[in-house]
This record gives sequence, C-alpha cells and structure tokens, in this order.
Amino acid sequence: MPSSQPTVFVLFGATGDLAKRMVLPAFYQLAQHGLMPESWLLIGNGRGDVSHEDFKGSVRESLDEFGGITIDEKVWSDFAERLRFAGGGFDQDDPGSLLDVLAEGHQLLGDDADYIHYLAIPPVAFEGITKGLSAHQLLDGSRVVYEKPYGTSPESFSRLDELVLSVMKEEQVYRIDHFLGKEATQNLHVLRFANAMISQIWSREHVEQIQIDVPEVLDVADRAAFYDATGALRDMVVTHLFQVAAEIAMEPPIDFSAENLQDARESVLSAFRPLAPEDVVLGQADGYLDLPEVAKGSTTDTYAAVRLWVDTDRWHGVPFLLRSGKYLAESAQRVSLLMKKPDGPMSGIPGDGTVLSFSLAGSGSVSMSVVVKNPGPGLDLVEQKIDLSLDDVAGGDPLPPYVSLIHDVTIGDRSLFTTSTGLSHAWGASAAILDDRPAPLPYAPGSTGPAEGSALPGPHGWFLDSAKND
Repeated sequence: MPSSQPTVFVLFGATGDLAKRMVLPAFYQLAQHGLMPESWLLIGNGRGDVSHEDFKGSVRESLDEFGGITIDEKVWSDFAERLRFAGGGFDQDDPGSLLDVLAEGHQLLGDDADYIHYLAIPPVAFEGITKGLSAHQLLDGSRVVYEKPYGTSPESFSRLDELVLSVMKEEQVYRIDHFLGKEATQNLHVLRFANAMISQIWSREHVEQIQIDVPEVLDVADRAAFYDATGALRDMVVTHLFQVAAEIAMEPPIDFSAENLQDARESVLSAFRPLAPEDVVLGQADGYLDLPEVAKGSTTDTYAAVRLWVDTDRWHGVPFLLRSGKYLAESAQRVSLLMKKPDGPMSGIPGDGTVLSFSLAGSGSVSMSVVVKNPGPGLDLVEQKIDLSLDDVAGGDPLPPYVSLIHDVTIGDRSLFTTSTGLSHAWGASAAILDDRPAPLPYAPGSTGPAEGSALPGPHGWFLDSAKND
C-alpha cells in the first residue's frame, strides 16, 4: 500500500546517467502502479541551472529512452506536475537553490512532509552531500538512500559509515542493492521456507556445492574510468554476490520483519571465512588496456571467481562458488544448488545429478535437473530439466528491483537493504585479498574466462557452462 505521509523526494544527481537509466523510470513506474505516497514532490538536484520545465522534458526523454514501458499520458501529466529542479549544486557551504525549492514544496504539501534523499551520485560525492544535509538541517526524520558502491574498500567503507552514522541513525540509512530487490532473490526465501521438500534439503547433508554465477557479455567502454578504479571483485562479488550468498546461507529468521531478516543476514555474513589466495581467480580481458580511460598498465580485474566458505553448522565444508565478469560468452544471473548423489544401488548417475537452479534475471525462474530413466527397454539414466518461469504465475504483477526497493523506502521497510554491520562483515571477509590481490590472468573476450577460474568448482565445473554445452 502507498504511504499516506506527504513526502518530498530529493534526487541528487538527477541529470546523471544512473538517474536517467534506473531511478527516474522507477519513480514513474511507482506512480503508474499507484504506489507513490498520496501527496508528493520530486525535486531533482544538480550543478546546472535547469528550469522546472526543462527538467520535466529531460525526465520524459529518460522514460522514452530507458523506461522500457508504455507511457500512460494521464499518469505522466500528473507525474510531471510534481517535478521540480534545484540547481547550483549542493554542499555544506552552498545549498544552491535547493532550500528555496524545498520551501515551495512545504507550501504545497505542508510542514509535516517527510524527506527522502536519494544519492544517485558517484561514491566520491557521498561525503559532501551527507555533510551538506546535516549542515542545512535536512536530516531530522528523513530517510537517505545511498547507491552502491557504499565504499570501495574496508577503509573507505569505514570512513563513510562513521560519517553517516555520526549525523543520523542506522534506521534512516537505506544502502540500496538492486540484487536484493529482484523478485527471484525474494523468491529464494519463499521457496525455501514455504516448501518442506526444499527446506529439508537446504544444508550440507544434501548439498554438494552452491554456485552464484553472474557473467556478462557487456564491455566497460561506457564506464571505463569508474570500472578501472573498482574492478569485478569489488563491483560485483564483495557487494552483490556476497549479499545473495547471505540470503541463501542464513538461518531461518524468527519472522520476516525487517529487523529479524537483517539479523539473520548479518549473522551469516559474520561466518564468511576470509578469502584466501587459493580461493580467488581474477582475470582481465584482452584489449581492456586499450580503452582510452584505462590507466596504462592497469591490473584491474574484469573477471572474478571466488570459492567462499561459510563456517556455520549448516554449511561447514560446502563451497559457495561466486563468479562474475565482463566480456564473457553469455549473460546470466543464476543460483544453482548441486545436490549430492545418493548412496545406494543405482550406479552410473550422469552429469551433476540433481540440481536446483534459480534464474535471478527479470521476474526469475526455477528449474530442477533430475535423473530419470530414458524410456526404452534398458535401464539407461538421463538428466531431464523441469522449468517454471515466474512470469507464468497467474495474477502476478512483478516490480523491477529499483521500483520495489524505492517503494520499500517510502513505507520505511528496510528488510531488503544492507546494514552497516552486514557490510562491515562482507568487507572484513575480503580485506586480506584486496590488500594483496592476485595478478589478473588474461582471457579472450567471448570466452568463459581464465581456465583457472573454470577449474575453481572442481570436477563439477560451472553448471551454467555445462548446461550451455548440453
């Protein structure tokens, strides 16, 4: 249900690429679904001097180019009437025109309107905006959304988080991770906890290994400067994929309240064993160094494969294999639980045996590879795949991740947002390897990455690669 509280959204970086591609379309889709607060304004902020009308035009262009949706002109007309722009930048010394535009907003919505500040800006600007919000007394009762990466190292995370928590309470902070907002990621909870058959096999007694595999065919040409300062290990594995691993590995929460879900996630993150050199393979695509914004001789990784160990009773001894990278053979977002082959009279079980697999892309899907008898006179065994697309669920109305998460911000639900403690554990598990990174190994664009990464799961290999070959 939408919030009944009047709300002023302040979108910092409103003319930037992230806002145009993801955030502004998400706000519009919230309005289209009837999920925006009952009364609201959205104030874009940036350094340029942009009129309200020009900003509305820019937002419409973003929706047409990146929204991937059909624009309802009636919804758009109402949406556009609620858009404003405050130029001149914003920091603790100079608020630009933001305070004046906020005053106009209070005249329309009332003095009791809440603030939701969304920082769709480069991480290097987080500190300045945070100090500005505090200096201009815009944090009292507000919620603040920080885009990822929330820190690019254990040290930078600690500095930023110390500042943030010195001027506001933890419950005001929404560190967004769109992987946690995915419909399919949320379905991991439901499938596990609402189905006894699956719940009973969710442990080391039945699971051989778990793979979280997010390869991409995309290159980094349009964001090479950012990427060269970050790399695949920091950009994807320590942030997104560690959080997905925590969703899979956590113990059952007391209930699905935000506090108890976050406690369960934090607890298992604290059990992540620090990464060791033998458990990490980094790669760099051939040709990466030729990009104009990449530093000469850069050792930035465009590929990372990690073997993660979770030292809990449930998962002790079960490897979690995490892989992501650019310039690879295919794009996918898949979680696979490879089950142990049963002891007993049946021999010659083919392939990986039983595999429970979840696609996190789009609305998601669930598949199970099972071993069956090949119809015929003999007792020949074959693998057969069973698929369920969540798009096929009757009456479904899936929300894209950003839409779902921004709606949660408006109603004050932090269950799908990362916490200070959880991120501290994640950075702690990666600190040693980030301080002494293995040299990246070369690989050909369009391949599956370095051979050493392909060998990391052992005899199983990567399920995604073997499924493709089948």
